[in-house]
Amino acid sequence: QVQLVESGGGLVQAGGSLRLSCAASRRTISSYHMGWFRQVPGKERELVATISWSGGSTYYADSVKGRFTISRDNAKNTVYLQMNSLKPEDTGVYSCAADAWGGPPPRIAHEYDYWGQGTQVTVSS
Repeated sequence: QVQLVESGGGLVQAGGSLRLSCAASRRTISSYHMGWFRQVPGKERELVATISWSGGSTYYADSVKGRFTISRDNAKNTVYLQMNSLKPEDTGVYSCAADAWGGPPPRIAHEYDYWGQGTQVTVSS
């Protein structure tokens, strides 16, 4: 069983930056694809970005492309989401997720096997 813990959220003004971290414990995630999702009350969970197990393949939602960067450090068992040029519409609870079953990195939430508890990101205008 993998435990994922996110950190780095907070309150930031529009145009600012935040770096989220997702630290894994209990077992290595070096062979797992990883994803970042976000959710706001009343809306479905939205995919933000994915990264393959090797870090060689990434995917971004159109809404964050060019502003966010997903990366990973398998030696530290950690995945990151660098968020620049933040907008108020980026506000939400950001969660990381791990896919243990291979194939291409999933873009659908229910295809992920392990989830963190989430970290709140609030962008003020």
